[in-house]
Amino acid sequence: MAGGKLSARQKMINLMYLVFIAMMAMNMSKEVLSAFGLMDAKFADANEMATVTNENLLGGLKSKAEEKPNEFAVAANKAQQISKVSENFFKYLEKVKREGIIEKGKYEIDPKTGMYPFEAMDKTDILDELWFTGDRLTKEGDISGEAFMAAVKKYKQDIKDIIGEDVKYIPAIENLESRFNVTDVTNNEGKSIPWLDYHFKGFPAIASYTKLTAMQNDVKATETNMYNVFLGNTLDEAVSLKNYEAIVIADKSAFFAGEKFQGKVVLGKYANVTPTKLVVGGKEVNLTNAIDENGAARLDFTVGNVGEHEIKGQFTFLEDGKELPIEINGNYVVVPRPNSATISADKMNVVYRGVVNPMTISFAGVPDNKVNASAPGLRKVGDGKYEMQPGAGSEVTISVNATLDDGSVVPDRKTYRIKDIPKPTGSLIGKSGVMKLPRRNVEIGSIDAQLEDFDFDLPIQVTSFSVKVPGQPTVNVVGTKLDAAAKAALGRARRGDAVQILNIQAKIVGNNTYRLKEVAPIIVELTD
Repeated sequence: MAGGKLSARQKMINLMYLVFIAMMAMNMSKEVLSAFGLMDAKFADANEMATVTNENLLGGLKSKAEEKPNEFAVAANKAQQISKVSENFFKYLEKVKREGIIEKGKYEIDPKTGMYPFEAMDKTDILDELWFTGDRLTKEGDISGEAFMAAVKKYKQDIKDIIGEDVKYIPAIENLESRFNVTDVTNNEGKSIPWLDYHFKGFPAIASYTKLTAMQNDVKATETNMYNVFLGNTLDEAVSLKNYEAIVIADKSAFFAGEKFQGKVVLGKYANVTPTKLVVGGKEVNLTNAIDENGAARLDFTVGNVGEHEIKGQFTFLEDGKELPIEINGNYVVVPRPNSATISADKMNVVYRGVVNPMTISFAGVPDNKVNASAPGLRKVGDGKYEMQPGAGSEVTISVNATLDDGSVVPDRKTYRIKDIPKPTGSLIGKSGVMKLPRRNVEIGSIDAQLEDFDFDLPIQVTSFSVKVPGQPTVNVVGTKLDAAAKAALGRARRGDAVQILNIQAKIVGNNTYRLKEVAPIIVELTD
């Protein structure tokens, strides 16, 4: 968050506080508060281990000073001074935690867990009242806002004064500046905010408590770094958590909307160690381009079909002259690649009675063999392909059940209106409705029936019809063409007469059970 080059550990801490800020915008769950408490416990454990390590390093310096005073006497003296000022500042931070947070918040250790009640430490006004008054820092008391900032700055200056101007200590001073950088912070909106406000104002008590414990860890890490510099070691903050990152490991690499996220968060670091062999899925991977500068192996392979898949393999490293195999176990989930938009006209969800309605039914991210669709008149004909032949009624509901990888079943359903095949229209020589034709065309023409503007190509056959000539009795005809009686009646018609072809009866070829609606009649005005 602060300016300058940040260490990996500081980035982790800053990221943690970004999470804190986001959490303030919502009701913070007990689990999140508890997680902060557990992070504090990890820092506290690290501080205890660092204390032991630092005591050993300091003891080693004293021993070397006795053995080789010309080389180590000055360094041992500086180390003891650093130990003293670090201990004083560490205790001061502990006092702020105890008096400024624990006592003011009236928090007590739970005798069952031996820890403070992290889930109850959600107050945001404890340090706010102690350190801030309006736009200024409080002045009264040795743990006021101004006193705290002065203590941080004093610790840095004390260390610098002890180290002196020797150029070989410049890297150590840079690390010190990075750890305790209290300059103003520029937020995402470009506004400059005082360091104390940015890191502590408005945060829950447990968040501030954890931040102070992290600062104590910085103190221990500073000691460790300085002692190693004095000893001539190249190790930098070996016991500090700054080299670690919070790594999220999901149980699988894809989840469905609404599904519970399952995984874990661990502290870890990347090992820049080149393996001697890498096998994934039974195939050896070429290490030349697969390993990056952090020692991470990049995987590049074509994924399988829709569903959950495993990644299995093995890293092989060389340790103490022997091969050390490390198993690789992971998984990933393949969901269908989107290649079209889902567009639905809600009023057009219709299936027709008397025809086979083709349908495609699938469930995003679920393979076809784990999708089950059912409805009256529905049958499966292929992968995701179905045919619907609705029966009686005005609606039909299709129910779909999808079985996810964890065995849970997700249901869905959709209702369609059932409509009859629309009323056919009679036609003569390809024309329908009212038309003008010569008498001869009527005599030899075939009477047909058509479904105009219908999405299904249904073969319809006319079985009978009637011919009505003005002034003549109606003649009933079986078939599709005028018979002798109909032609005789037509022969007595006069030019301009309107001859009606009505009562047209038709059926769907191959379907004798469905009864079509009455066919619209034809009216022909004779032109001769």
